[in-house]
Amino acid sequence: MQSRNQYLSTLLERYLKAEKGQKGWLLDEYCRNTRQNRKYVIRKISRMAFGPPRVRKKRAAIYGGDVRAALETLWRVFDYPCGQRLAPLVRTELDRLRRLRELDISEGTTEKLLRVSPATIDRLLRPKKGELKGRRRYEYRGANLISKKIPLRMTDGETSRVGYVEMDLVLHCGVSTNGEYGHSLSTMEISTGW
Repeated sequence: MQSRNQYLSTLLERYLKAEKGQKGWLLDEYCRNTRQNRKYVIRKISRMAFGPPRVRKKRAAIYGGDVRAALETLWRVFDYPCGQRLAPLVRTELDRLRRLRELDISEGTTEKLLRVSPATIDRLLRPKKGELKGRRRYEYRGANLISKKIPLRMTDGETSRVGYVEMDLVLHCGVSTNGEYGHSLSTMEISTGW
C-alpha cells in the first residue's frame, strides 16, 4: 500500500498539470499497474490534492415540536389529508380554529404554520403516518355490521322491460339524526342502467 501511495504521489503533480485527455491516460495507467478501482483512485487523488472532504454543517431545525404537534392536531381535524391538501387548509382555516379555541398555539407557531410547505408537512407527519399504518394492519376489513342488517331482496319480475326502477335513500347525518342534514335519493332504471 505504501508503494502505491508513493507511486500516486509521483503521478499527482503530473496529473494536476495535465489536460483532460492526459488525465484519463494517467488514471488508466495507474489503475492498470495497481489494479485499483478508477473511482477509488479519483477520490484518493482529490483527498491528496485538496485535503479531506468538507463536512457540511447541519442546519438548525426551523419547525420544532410545537409546530409538529399543531400539525398533528390539524391533520387529525381535517381527516388525515396529505401535505398538498393540508397546506391550503391550514392557511385558510387556522385563524378560525384559533378563534374557536380548537387549537391553542402561540403567534410564532402560527406564523410558521402559515409558511410551511407541503413537503415539510409530509416530512413532519411521517412518524404519525407510520403509526397509523401500523395500527391499520390489524383491523377487520370485512363488511360492517349495519350492511349485514339491511335486507337485500332480488326482484322476481321481468327486468328486461323498461320501467323497473331501484331506489336508494341516503341520510347524510353522520352518527346522529338530530338537527339538519342532507338527503340523497338515487334511482336506477334496471334494464338500461340509467
